[in-house]
Amino acid sequence: MVAFSAALNQLRNDLQQIACRQAGYQRLSVRMSDSGDALCWLNAQHCWPQLWWQHRNGRESVAACGEVRHFCDIQQAQAAVNQLPADWRIWGANDFAAEQSYLFLPRMLWRRNETGCQLQLYLWSETSLYDDAQHALQFLAGLQPSQPLAPLNVSLLASQHTPDRDGWSHLVDHALTAIAAGEMDKVVLARATDLWFSHAVSAAALLAASRRVNHHCYHFMLAFDQHHAFVGSTPERLFMRQQSELLTEALAGTVANHADDNQAASLAAWLRNDDKNQRENLLVVDDICQRLQGMVAGLDVMPAEVVRLRKVQHLRRRIHGELRQCSDELCLTHLQPTAAVAGFPRQPARGFISRHEPFTRQWYAGSLGYLSRQKSEFSVSLRSALIDERRVRLYAGAGIVAGSDARQEWLEIDNKAAALATLLADDSR
Repeated sequence: MVAFSAALNQLRNDLQQIACRQAGYQRLSVRMSDSGDALCWLNAQHCWPQLWWQHRNGRESVAACGEVRHFCDIQQAQAAVNQLPADWRIWGANDFAAEQSYLFLPRMLWRRNETGCQLQLYLWSETSLYDDAQHALQFLAGLQPSQPLAPLNVSLLASQHTPDRDGWSHLVDHALTAIAAGEMDKVVLARATDLWFSHAVSAAALLAASRRVNHHCYHFMLAFDQHHAFVGSTPERLFMRQQSELLTEALAGTVANHADDNQAASLAAWLRNDDKNQRENLLVVDDICQRLQGMVAGLDVMPAEVVRLRKVQHLRRRIHGELRQCSDELCLTHLQPTAAVAGFPRQPARGFISRHEPFTRQWYAGSLGYLSRQKSEFSVSLRSALIDERRVRLYAGAGIVAGSDARQEWLEIDNKAAALATLLADDSR
């Protein structure tokens, strides 16, 4: 294993040996010693897109920058994956409706897992691999040394909820009327909170602050350019596929967390026994099982467990199955959006959201992760924020079922949004 600077030199030397002037693809890889925080290095670069992803178990993290191929939907990415080596991963995000994607094969990837650190450089060309190797040499020449992240030090100027509190009450009442009329059993309503600051907010600094305190979450950042990024720390897996084995989960039902362990345990016990939250969770389980019917050879649903996070606690049931066909496109289109983020049945709930929610969700409640022939994993893009220079848009949602109370649901989305909001300003909630 070598240091980071030596790894870059080795990649340069390997690139200079490439003479193939035909179409093709190649990956150069160097094992490194543990060379510091890859997020600090990523933030210092001046090439985009940039992606940071960290597994919720903390055992794997990835920093990627630049791209050699870009895909606007999951179908394009799936077709490309089928032509690539089994362990090559395409990274990125899918929007809430699973109709648009920002997926890419990165130019460079810094990967850390239980086996150590690797620096990987990807080449691909429809005409000449040699030409792309020259582009890659120019890319390496433009890389910047790692710099410590400046702490978040922002001053909040203004904030606005969409919908506001009265609008939220009307929206919930409207949903409850539709549920009582039998139009749907559940709908997940969301709120966008816009925060304006005195100067541009660093996506990497916000992510780093969240990573320190929001444990047991997938941490992600997808920076589209210098000024626009999507950042979040989500507890929920959409699915993981390893060969034909599929793991997914129903994460629905929420109660507040508490710093005192005994009080947190009392709240968790209430959550396990609360009829409204149990019904909400089981609706998600039923939805997932229905959507996977015919795709899997049997499904196993695990007993409910409580996931304790910094601000809230959730009910979770893990679901396991064996796929008849190994297709991430099928998994994504069948599972996203789940009843945990849209509602049940899917189409009436989505129609209600489209007609009545006063903003567009975009990447919120979509998915972010990677796909490959060997293994794929996507998390649900919750506890997230869209950064546009000085403006940060925070998202949070709550499942509405018969018996829901607008005031309690408002408090729930306050607690969910606080996962990121409290990192930006004390009064940003």
